Amino acid sequence: MKTDAGGKYRMDMCEGPLFGKIVVFTVPLMITNVLQLLFNAADLVIVGRFAGEKALASVGATSQLVWLILAVFFGLSSGVNVVIARGTGAKDRGAVVRGVHTAAAVALYGGIVMGVAGILVSPGVLRWMNTPEEILGKAALYMRIYCAGLPFVVFFNFGAAILRAVGDTKRPLYFMFAAGGVNVLLNLLFVAAFGMDVAGVAAATVISNALAAFLVLWTLNRSRDAIRLRWGKIRIHGTSLREIFHIGLPGGIQGACYSFSNVTIQSAINTFGRQAIAGDTAAASIEAIVAEATSVFFQTAISFTGQNLGAKKYDRVKRGFLYCAVCSCASAFLTGGPFLLFARRALGVYNSDPAVIAWGLLRLNLLLPTKFLCGIMDVISGTLRGLGHSIKPMIVILCGVCGLRVLWVCWVFPLHRTLTNLYLSYPVSWALVILVNGTMLHVILSRIMRRGTSPVTSETSAAGQGS
Repeated sequence: MKTDAGGKYRMDMCEGPLFGKIVVFTVPLMITNVLQLLFNAADLVIVGRFAGEKALASVGATSQLVWLILAVFFGLSSGVNVVIARGTGAKDRGAVVRGVHTAAAVALYGGIVMGVAGILVSPGVLRWMNTPEEILGKAALYMRIYCAGLPFVVFFNFGAAILRAVGDTKRPLYFMFAAGGVNVLLNLLFVAAFGMDVAGVAAATVISNALAAFLVLWTLNRSRDAIRLRWGKIRIHGTSLREIFHIGLPGGIQGACYSFSNVTIQSAINTFGRQAIAGDTAAASIEAIVAEATSVFFQTAISFTGQNLGAKKYDRVKRGFLYCAVCSCASAFLTGGPFLLFARRALGVYNSDPAVIAWGLLRLNLLLPTKFLCGIMDVISGTLRGLGHSIKPMIVILCGVCGLRVLWVCWVFPLHRTLTNLYLSYPVSWALVILVNGTMLHVILSRIMRRGTSPVTSETSAAGQGS
């Protein structure tokens, strides 16, 4: 394929030193995701400082519901990444073109449908989640405004997946930096200056997401390579759609169930009152930064595995997985350690109420030291997905993470109703999935190294027969 004007941002993952390319690919991606979380944290800091703990709890009560709504599309975006990465690795321009325009169609139409659905159902779901009446109205208002901007969120993530599939992690970083900076400035304007409370936070988020979507659209439209997006060609190609759904939908369903289990946990947290919700919200915001520094290697594993699978360089697949797993663990300790040492001060940035800080410490003291388990779990899942095996690991995660957490809330938590007992369900579920999916990946990689054959044939065929 020809090199476009953005060729300097591209990366051929099938040639050259593997570890160096993993680092070069991952660092911008990690900074992008951490920046996004820092900007989200700025939302919470501003609303907590200028609008109080009630507003902070209102925004925090919606976080798991937001992830539940977006989960399927985030999963599908990983399918887009694999399809484009494979086409790039195999030098199949037609497959890349069809994948790009199919992805754009799914993002546009799906984002609109999901946005409307979110506006309609979110108030009822928040009530089902035991959201306290004193914050229910503000939480519902935040969700309605946020859902109005869902098409922008979906399109940016699909567009960024296309760029990352060809090795470009730098431009999504630039776009996120620009959009995040606008978000912080608008938050200060709307919340601190105009006193718009949660409505201001939501409006600032929608505007910044629209900017990010425009920038990725502009980039794809200006490309002169196979990833160029032409408005007149946006339509669904059956073959590409099946591939995207085959790889991405299991992950999307997995993510939705994952989020549902977290919604269940959030509903239990909500029974402890607004100070507990506010403390959990602040702690979860800090924890999410560590999580992104580790789980970013999930996306790296998908892209590297997809391109090298397309190029039939199976040895690089195995070594890439090992490098990603080690780097993920190192990231967990390097980012989580300082937050753990200065946890009380970090929580105090969000809200200075000692009770809120005390609730937040419960979460951080248990989850930060065990976060490396989540990173390993994600790298294994990403490698399996890049190999085309998305159904089996999805089933494992549905049972080992989602099912276990729901059962924990229903059966284990009532035996000892403390947040520490509730949070313990996280590391237990991570360890269980690592054991099962890790065994599966070992078997698949061993078969590849022995036979030198493509690992996707049997599952793809089975999925085709099932459909």
